[in-house]
Amino acid sequence: MLKEFVQYLLDLKRPEIVEANGNTYSTRSLHRLNVEEDVKSIRIQSLSGLVDYIRSNFDHERPVMIHVESPTRVNVFDALNDVNDRRTYIEAKAMLPEITFERFMSREAFNIMLQACFVPNEWREKVLKVISSIVEENSIAQSDDGVTQRVTAKQGIATVGIENVPNPVSLKPFRTFVEVTQPESNFILRLKEGGQVGLFEADGGAWELNAMHSIKEYFAEHLADLVETKKVMIVA
Repeated sequence: MLKEFVQYLLDLKRPEIVEANGNTYSTRSLHRLNVEEDVKSIRIQSLSGLVDYIRSNFDHERPVMIHVESPTRVNVFDALNDVNDRRTYIEAKAMLPEITFERFMSREAFNIMLQACFVPNEWREKVLKVISSIVEENSIAQSDDGVTQRVTAKQGIATVGIENVPNPVSLKPFRTFVEVTQPESNFILRLKEGGQVGLFEADGGAWELNAMHSIKEYFAEHLADLVETKKVMIVA
């Protein structure tokens, strides 16, 4: 009697296979045991660190793909396995300063941001000159046709002149990994009463494609031998 009871319990655990409408079904959920376990990806902040990891062959020597997901994120993963899954081994996320666009701020805060978070170029110097020459009394005396603003500016100690606000301005904020050239793009510079200054993006997001292309070129240069032997594939 005990033997039959044990056999009955074993039979309860066995799934039953059912054929219906040309399809095969199981009466119980089945879970595959010999599957590859997912891995917890390493997180770094530089492209050079990602290159070092790939060249080290630390985890395996299988071919990998570098996916430039955005100007600030790059992932490295292997090929699809037999269940159409892939594992991400390392992720690089750029460390960037906080830059304010599409919003007005005080002249002092804008001046600091421009000097600390933008690559020096001719346009940056022009904008700094305009911002530093604004005379703020009760308001900014200005004329505005929607493209060019004219603001009252102080010349020397006591004289007051007219300074043109350039638009658009071509600037290079730190918006991608420091190992590649920061993309230059157009911005609209606007001033308003109270000494408020704002930068508004005006390139339609083209800078992102340029940055991603620069990242791809960085890997193509630093991993050229592995790309040639098809041990590394780069997509952006």
